[in-house]
Amino acid sequence: MEETNFNIMDCALIAIATGEKAQNLRELGDYLKNTHQGCLYYHFWGAHLHSHFDDLEFQNDFAIWTSRKLNDSKISEQLSLIDPNIYKDMEELRTEVIEIIEQQLYELEYVPWAKRGQEFHFIRSQIVIFDTGVFVNDPKDLLKRIPEMSIGSIFYHFIDSRRRLPDNRNDFSVWLDRFRNKYTGLIKDLDMIDPYFTTLNELRQDINTVFINYFEGGTA
Repeated sequence: MEETNFNIMDCALIAIATGEKAQNLRELGDYLKNTHQGCLYYHFWGAHLHSHFDDLEFQNDFAIWTSRKLNDSKISEQLSLIDPNIYKDMEELRTEVIEIIEQQLYELEYVPWAKRGQEFHFIRSQIVIFDTGVFVNDPKDLLKRIPEMSIGSIFYHFIDSRRRLPDNRNDFSVWLDRFRNKYTGLIKDLDMIDPYFTTLNELRQDINTVFINYFEGGTA
């Protein structure tokens, strides 16, 4: 039936300059109070689509900047440990980041500054979605489709879905729900994957492993 088709989509994030920039930790916290939600999304999740995202020491742009430009290892470690998955929305995430920064400012004897030309530039994201024209109607067909998916497709279906859908869910699990409890175990395993502390290539492998274990490991 057509309503059970899973359409494989692809996406890219367009970076939009806001003109907002911070040269020290206090300015970073002040801008975060009012900056567009799309900036938070870009600086946390957009990093996964950056071509340079191959070093898991830092998980977001705020942690990278505070470490490399402010030379503040304490705040960068705290920011890097933030998992946006556990927050119900961008506003709750915003509050957490601001609280971490303000606590650090309270403890500091002086506010660290970045050199001129090394300011933090707030970038807002705009997602562009592409229809690949590929769809499946049998979950087992994803065994061969997932390894072929671009990292943009993985980002759209497993990360951006959490912005679009309630309860921070992924598109695969939501689609499998339509089969009336037939794939409960598969859904549970997919929902246990945390897409943040990893690369998109590794995430694709993790998703593929779940499908292989379920359909070829005797779970189905």
